Amino acid sequence: MTAGEDERLIAQLRAAGCVFAEEEAAVLRRWAADPRQLAAWAVRRAAGEPLEHVVGRVEFAGLDLVVGPGAFVPRQRSALLAATAVDLLAARRSPVFVEAFCGVAPIAAYVADRCRGAYVVATDADPVALAFAAENLSADAVYRGAGLSGLPEPLRGRVDVIAAVPPYVPESAVELLPHEAVDHEPRAALVGGGDDGLLRAAELLQQARSWLLDGGAVVIEMNVAQTSAASEIARAGGLSPSVIEGGDGQTAVLIGLR
Repeated sequence: MTAGEDERLIAQLRAAGCVFAEEEAAVLRRWAADPRQLAAWAVRRAAGEPLEHVVGRVEFAGLDLVVGPGAFVPRQRSALLAATAVDLLAARRSPVFVEAFCGVAPIAAYVADRCRGAYVVATDADPVALAFAAENLSADAVYRGAGLSGLPEPLRGRVDVIAAVPPYVPESAVELLPHEAVDHEPRAALVGGGDDGLLRAAELLQQARSWLLDGGAVVIEMNVAQTSAASEIARAGGLSPSVIEGGDGQTAVLIGLR
């Protein structure tokens, strides 16, 4: 690509409202097989399709993962959840790890990369997301089901850490989401249910205890404003809660210890 062509690509993206046009142009160039594909991808991105859906890849915590149309795109803020899960697993021998509401399984992929002795599985109700998760993990490591219902029964009472980014946006806040998320990502992966957005997280907190071994933990990403209510739900589910807040002032990880 010539300098002039690169400038035109950046201008095309900037005119479409892409704030980080230079960075996005670099991603498009990296993954496009040829100029024709690059041009087609630029049109799709300019029309508002998420960059990650266009190129079929997403960078997450140093990993290149597969993603695509119809799937929730992992957010960089979820690196806090991934790091928390790895920290909890670090001192355990041959631990069992589950990512619930896994989407394309970014947390599970990170754990598998960092904790080579861990038995890692992921579960989600969405078959589209699970197809990508199978590529990021392996076909025999993904299970279909809502919450933890799809997990093999022999894992009950044997799991060291359960991690999840359940949908947690309240219904009242949907209008505040970026248009590309609302238009291109599954609503079920965004909106958590209930007035506080915690319905799916609450279900997971209520289910987690029976799957965890003694000393195991469930770790869930949510908004800082939701942690107080979620902590009460965790206590009601027989878990001891604590909270880690991210540096953005919005993201938090709730840890529920069995």
